[in-house]
Amino acid sequence: MKKVLSFLVGVMMGGLVGATLAVLLAPMSGKDLQGDMRARGQRLQKELSAAMAARRAELERQLAALRSPRPPEA
Repeated sequence: MKKVLSFLVGVMMGGLVGATLAVLLAPMSGKDLQGDMRARGQRLQKELSAAMAARRAELERQLAALRSPRPPEA
């Protein structure tokens, strides 16, 4: 258990260091980077919303099919 916890802490620390270096070494200015990240976040949010709506519609169709009466088996 301790090895798993140590590994997860290491992964999180590595991710934080990597993200910090990526922001510091980015070829854009701060405002440009913020605008780009905001646009990407909004695009990702729209894509996720569309995917969730499609999956929900699919699951509702499957549920309706399961709830519909079945013909008696012979």
